[in-house]
Parts: sequence; structure tokens; C-alpha cells
Amino acid sequence: MADGLRRLVGAGSGRVLQEKLESWYRDYEINSCDQNLNRCCEIIELNSEIQGQLFTILNETSREGGHYAGVETIKTRLLPWLATCFSRATSGRLFETNLSLTQDSTEEERQLKELASNQTFQLQELQEELTSTRLQLDHVEQDLKTSRAQEEDTLRKLDRLNDYEQQIQILRDEISILDAQKSVLQSRLARSCSPFPRHRENKSSPPRSCSPGRARRTNASRRACLIARFGDIYAQERLDAETLLRTYVSDMEMVQRIIYIAAVESFHAAKMAYRQLKKRVRDTLSLGHSGPESLEDTVLDYIVRHEDLYDVQASVNEVIRSMNINPKISFPPEIDFIVISTLIRELCRMAFSMQTLAPPLDIAFGTDRELFSETKYHRSFDSDFTAVLVAYHVWPALMENDNVIVKGEAVTKRGTLWSRRSRTRSRSPSRSTSPLLSHHLSRSRSLSPLRRISPSKWAY
Repeated sequence: MADGLRRLVGAGSGRVLQEKLESWYRDYEINSCDQNLNRCCEIIELNSEIQGQLFTILNETSREGGHYAGVETIKTRLLPWLATCFSRATSGRLFETNLSLTQDSTEEERQLKELASNQTFQLQELQEELTSTRLQLDHVEQDLKTSRAQEEDTLRKLDRLNDYEQQIQILRDEISILDAQKSVLQSRLARSCSPFPRHRENKSSPPRSCSPGRARRTNASRRACLIARFGDIYAQERLDAETLLRTYVSDMEMVQRIIYIAAVESFHAAKMAYRQLKKRVRDTLSLGHSGPESLEDTVLDYIVRHEDLYDVQASVNEVIRSMNINPKISFPPEIDFIVISTLIRELCRMAFSMQTLAPPLDIAFGTDRELFSETKYHRSFDSDFTAVLVAYHVWPALMENDNVIVKGEAVTKRGTLWSRRSRTRSRSPSRSTSPLLSHHLSRSRSLSPLRRISPSKWAY
């Protein structure tokens, strides 16, 4: 008996049972149902082992006491306890209830596990679908970026192509100018290298200015220079005027319309001034004309030599007056079109000189909504290249009779022309003239008496 008790004490089963009970008590709230049941079963098994060992010691102890030793203790303590345990065990009702509860708990837990498993599976499917959708979205965004990059690259190529076409046209015009200058230089060289000596003029004879028809002989060189000047004004003075106007007008279309109308009105004013000056010169020279050259050649020679007789400021004032009443353009009331008088002045001078050519150079007549002509105009970079009608003009084309010498520039748009209404002007019709403009309007020039024409003053 002492050996069995010693082994039981040495194994420390009671302490292990107490530690397991304490550990279960601490973790009971955080454990799952399965974990708590497993802990309880472990404790029951350990308790059963201890009880088995105790019954063994009880049996050995009763044997050591003899045949009747310990009978009273067994009757009074062990048997009543066993009877109570067996009665509970055999009643069956509590056991069945506990078993039913255990089975219900197990079934509910199984269903919860199945539901959690199904939800986990559905969540995984949704996660996979979301990942696939994101991949497709990334692919579509990448395709969109690629398409935009290709579209921008195409637009840049179109812009460069348009620039190349304009540069090619400019180079062609420059080649034509250089060819004209070359022919002029060759003709001058041939005359200067002539083997025939020039006869000295009789000192008693009245001095002559030049040989008859010199204006016509220099027509080619003057024509080449004027064509080049037309291109320079387009490339320099026009852009300077655009930059200046943009400080007052935010609409780029209105700025370009203002400059185009300024060019058209400048040519018109210069042509009118040329006709008036030519008439006055013809009337004056016809009184004493007796040379071998025709009167028209004499008049033309004189105008070419004395282009300073042209009152360019009067033409500038006339252009500004015409622009102030033009219904297609508008300007802030506090600013006057005189701000672009430099461009207007250069256009008037050039247009006046072009009238002295034979045949004279002029600009093409253009109207909004006219059919776009590839032979007359370049399309602006912001044009709709599929449109066939002109929305508005940027720069006029230079013409010689019916031939295009230098192309102009126009803007073509689709779908906006027929719905466009007439522009209402923001400036008042009774707008007063600025003091600076009044000063220029007060100036007028006529043929000076000191520069009366006489046959002896035809020298260049």
C-alpha cells in the first residue's frame, strides 16, 4: 500500500489536475467550444486515473486490515457515495439532456463551419473577380494612354507637315525673287559692259533725268523686292501686331480678323491714293510734255522717283476710319486701332509701290464662307482640314492679274459657319476720335509748289 501511495504522490497527479483546472479557468472565455470540451475531457481522464489509483490503494488497505477491518467506514462513507453516483448515472434524464445539448451544439457548430466555409469561398471568388477587373481596367487605361499618345504624335506630324509646306512655299517665293534679281543684274551687267562709249551730253542742252521708260525697265527688280517685302510683313510686322493686340483682345479669331481687314483696307486706301496722285501728276505733266516717251511712261517714272509725295499718313487715317465702322470686328472702347498704325503704314507703303508695277500687284478678294482654294491659301494649323468652306481669313493672297504670286492664309471650320450670326460691335457708332488720331487726320498733303514738275527735273 505504501508503494502505491508513494507512486501517486510522486507522480504529482493532483498538482497537475489543479494546474489544468486553473489554466482552463483562465482561458475559458477565449477558447472555442471544442477547446473547452477537450480541456474538460482531459481533466476527466486525469481524474479517472487518480480515482483508479485511489480505488487500488483502498482495496490494498482493506486487505491489510483483515477480513472485517474497515467495514464500518465502507458502509458509512463509500457505499452511500457510490449509490449517489450510480443513481445519477442511471437516471438517464440528465444524461440525455446533456447529450442532446451536446449534439445540438455540435450540429450548430457544424452548420456555422459550413456557412463560414461558404462565405470564405464566396469571398475568395469575389476577390479573384475584383483582381481580374482591376487587371482589365489597367489594360484599358494603358490602351487609352497609348491611343492618346498616338493621336498627339499624329497631330504633331500634321503640324510639322503644315510648317514644311509653308516653308517650301516661302522658299519657292524666294527662289522666284532671286531669279528675278538675277535677270535684273545680268541685264545691268550687259549694259555696263557694252563696248559702245557713251556720248557726252551737250552742256548747252537742258539736263535730262534719265532715259525714257526707266520705271518699266526696273519693273522686275522692284517687283521682286516688293514680293519679298510682302513676305517680310507677314512674317514680322503681322506677328508683332498680333502680340500687341492680344494685350487688348483675348479672342485670337478677332485679332486675326482685325489684322486681315487692316491689310485689305490698306490696299484699298493705297490704290485710291495712287489713282489720285497719278491724276494730279498727269494733269501737271500734260501741260509741257514733249518727250519721245509716252505721257503714261513719264507719269509712272515721276511717281516712282518721288514716292515720298504719297501722303501715307492720310491713307493710315482712312484705314482706321474704315475699320472703326466695320461690323465684322470690334475693339475695346478705350483703345483705338491706331495701336497697329505701324503695320498699317507699312502695308500702305508697300501697296502703293505695287501699283507702280506693270502689271500692278493686288490682293485676292476674300469673303467668309467662300469655297476654300488650295491655290490661293494655306490652312492655318488650327483649321479643320476636312472642311471645304473658309471660316475667316488670316492673311490675303498676293495676285498678279489672275495669277497667285504668294499664297495667303485662311481658317477652315466645319459645322459653325451657317449658325454664325453677324458680330455685334462693342464700340459706339458715335465714338469720339482720339487726340492722336485727330492730329493725324488734320494733316493733308498735296503736290508742293516747290516740287512742281518740269521736264528738266526727271533725274532720279
